[in-house]
Amino acid sequence: MSKLYLVPTPIGNLEDMTFRAIRILKEVDLILAEDTRTSGKLLKYYEIGTQMMSHHMHNEHKTVDAIVKRIAAGETVACISDAGTPAISDPGFLLTRACVEAGIEVDCLPGATAFVPALVNSGFPNDKFVFEGFLPVKKGRQTRFLALQEETRTMIIYESPHKLVKTLGHFVAYFGEDRPVSVSREITKLHEETVRGTAAEVLAHYTNKPPKGEIVIIVGGKSK
Repeated sequence: MSKLYLVPTPIGNLEDMTFRAIRILKEVDLILAEDTRTSGKLLKYYEIGTQMMSHHMHNEHKTVDAIVKRIAAGETVACISDAGTPAISDPGFLLTRACVEAGIEVDCLPGATAFVPALVNSGFPNDKFVFEGFLPVKKGRQTRFLALQEETRTMIIYESPHKLVKTLGHFVAYFGEDRPVSVSREITKLHEETVRGTAAEVLAHYTNKPPKGEIVIIVGGKSK
């Protein structure tokens, strides 16, 4: 039966693939990969010989209709990103929505995603939280920070290493220097670390020690 599978891939450690994910990637007719060079290493590691096609943020608007037609015609397709779960700050949402609208079955497998271990490792309340993903780079950034000033739930934010210090500075300015912050870096990788403290303390740490790698920031919500 034709179907779209959304298959999570490791965010660092290649051993974080599930048995089911490996089986699905071997069985489908086509794998949509964010970067075929990156995904090629994963597929080679698990001896997966399925055909790949590039599907990323720069071409997904143009390729979605053709992919939906292929699935509707009987093909089974898996969508993967470079790391983590497709559609979570990665390509996959547009295709998923198009398949749902076309009446095509969509099956998202459970698996790796960066924000869950970062949230749990922070030690902050996680009964309620809000996922912000990547904040606006320029336009709308101030507006978003102003809106988040009153957020009482724990906040999850993705950030690039070269913007981390600037963002931490914004935390101090908009949330106050005593707001609790936890920064998890290189999750599941060799140099994985989590730095916790107040916004001012974490800002001072990364000002003196420029960060590298993938970063997830957890920010405590405003006290009620």
